[in-house]
Amino acid sequence: MNKIYPRVRASYITYGLSILILSVFASFLLCAQTGTQNFTDLSPSPQQVEWQDLEIGVIVHFGLNTFTDKEWGSGKIDPSLFNPTQFDPNQWVEAAQAAGAKYLVFVAKHHDGFCLFPTELTKYSVASSPWENGHGDVVRAVEEACRQHGMKFGIYLSPWDRHEPSYSSNAEYDKFYQGLMEELLTRYGPIEEFWLDGAGSEGHVYDFDSYLHLLRVYQPNALVFADVGFMKWGDIRWVGNEAGFAPEENWEVIDRAGYLRWRPAECDTPLHKSHWFWHPNDAQSLKTVAELMKIYDNSVGHGCQLMLGIAPDEEGLLPVLDAQRLREFGQEIQRIYTHNLALEGMPSSDVGGNPRAAFDNNPDSFWVAPSHTYHAALEVRFQNPIAFDRTVAMEWLNRGQNIESYEIQAWAQASGWKTLYRGTSIGHKKIDIFPETTAKAVRLNILMSSHTPAIREFQIYDGHGAP
Repeated sequence: MNKIYPRVRASYITYGLSILILSVFASFLLCAQTGTQNFTDLSPSPQQVEWQDLEIGVIVHFGLNTFTDKEWGSGKIDPSLFNPTQFDPNQWVEAAQAAGAKYLVFVAKHHDGFCLFPTELTKYSVASSPWENGHGDVVRAVEEACRQHGMKFGIYLSPWDRHEPSYSSNAEYDKFYQGLMEELLTRYGPIEEFWLDGAGSEGHVYDFDSYLHLLRVYQPNALVFADVGFMKWGDIRWVGNEAGFAPEENWEVIDRAGYLRWRPAECDTPLHKSHWFWHPNDAQSLKTVAELMKIYDNSVGHGCQLMLGIAPDEEGLLPVLDAQRLREFGQEIQRIYTHNLALEGMPSSDVGGNPRAAFDNNPDSFWVAPSHTYHAALEVRFQNPIAFDRTVAMEWLNRGQNIESYEIQAWAQASGWKTLYRGTSIGHKKIDIFPETTAKAVRLNILMSSHTPAIREFQIYDGHGAP
């Protein structure tokens, strides 16, 4: 006998009343991309612009797997095993913020099907555990901790489900999954990001169009993360690996299903070297600060988001060493990227405009070249030579990603401009690192831009000499 989920039935009525609203939301959020086939004409939605400015987030894995020393649960573990005795999501959020994270995505249901919130649709949830006498709600507690600390909140809800009996029927499972979505989208306030993970879903057909419609009705400003298999439905794309590395050349616009779409990438990687969930006696797998900085420079520094995986232990606390490593990571980012040497010089541009706007440490202002200019240089000169080993460039993306070729150059008195680095894309942020150099002038030389170039920031740092 087919199960009918009351809340889902109500959502179908909502769909019927919301077709016009959805068309407006879709064009607003997805940048009117379906009719455009020139990548230089695409630009991000306001939500995507805001999300890209967050730069660092965390994803939290916590559930029955925490108590079984497993990464992927079978869906057959007794919920009575879930009973954290010192559960404290405020500690998780504070540790994440110490690393510079500005948003948190919580795994509300992993592949084992165990729901970390009380749901009307299955008994396989925290309501069947001894924790809080069956009255607890992990999602609620994490969401409230995020709001309290000014952290944006997102939800991961695994499509694959190794417990739910209806998973064998595509149509029945769609009803079940939509019911879970509706509970999560209507009970926990604004959601920044909704994660769709394709792991384990080979051969199963989901009604993603309906999932997306439901999301747009209840959380029109939420962005959808989708990996390779679900790319058609996403606002954010998976970078393609779990090492946290993005390619040197990174474009925000990609081709999927015959359409060009603005899809910024998210680089997810765990804080530990081999796993997403907590495992006992595993402190040795914690990534070093140097490894985390390399990840940062190759994710955020290549125009992507960095999403670090953190995992509370069976007591419900982030391990002390994990919290300490997050703090050390945040401190190292601040040590290297706080003293912007460009603020000490005199800015100029060979094509005019307001070059100071690119050298003011304020990403809300930007320099733009005159109309129909496709080559330009931003330069900063110093009274005394400076030593530096890296630059940070940020392109103003509100009207698209346009810069296709550029150089970082230093002025040598004897030979003129010396090229330290040559690159292609800049995008949201590009960190270029090279051997330490001493010079009295540094410039960003834009060699080719598809439209008039615009730069939010051009910053100069010395990672070796930073205090």
